[in-house]
Amino acid sequence: MSTRDPAFARFAALQAVRLAGALIALAGVLVSSGNVAWLKAVPPEAGFPLLLVGMAAFFFVPPLLARRWKSRD
Repeated sequence: MSTRDPAFARFAALQAVRLAGALIALAGVLVSSGNVAWLKAVPPEAGFPLLLVGMAAFFFVPPLLARRWKSRD
């Protein structure tokens, strides 16, 4: 019988949100640079909003989730 640790699942979710935020921010930088051939279809003006969304996901969402999941002692 295997018991799943909810703390590990929450930790994994926090790390996944951070990774997604970093990748979205990186995509924003790549789009705004205009030097990536497979991103030429995306207008460079979309890069800055992508960067902002990625940074928000990286810096602000994990603490919000952690605060929500914090057990009441």
